[in-house]
Amino acid sequence: MDFSTKIRTIEGFPKEGVSFKDITTLFQDSEAFHALIDTLKEHYKNEKIDTIVGIESRGFLVGAPLAYALGAGFVLVRKPGKLPSKVERVEYELEYGSDALEIHADALKLGERVVICDDLLATGGTTRATVDLVTKLGADVVSLAFIIELTYLNGRDKLEGYDIFSLVKY
Repeated sequence: MDFSTKIRTIEGFPKEGVSFKDITTLFQDSEAFHALIDTLKEHYKNEKIDTIVGIESRGFLVGAPLAYALGAGFVLVRKPGKLPSKVERVEYELEYGSDALEIHADALKLGERVVICDDLLATGGTTRATVDLVTKLGADVVSLAFIIELTYLNGRDKLEGYDIFSLVKY
């Protein structure tokens, strides 16, 4: 399936000059949503994945059903203050300022095989921070999975050495 036909583009959102890729239309289409998860499952079915790590918040929409389809566990990576137990935290730089991500300190085990999942690869900063969290806990990042990759923002540069699987590239 050509998933790009199921993604709506909204010009000027959230601000002028941005061409926002809206995946809600893909998720509304039951055939497209099933095909999305089936495509990812097919890609990873022989990789012996233990856990899918989803990045807040749209990574949850892809990661949780993929984890179910693969018979794997699912772990959340969230913005600060959202997880109730002891966390590991990584701060990272944004274009203007900084941000942080957290994961439960006991969420992953040494040597677990992990796929990190999100809706979009843009500059790579959020994904890089997530990779750092996962490896800090001793798990192995097998691959990074995205619905959309904005190639002109060169996010792959921050993720060199990691397998990247993206379904639609702009």
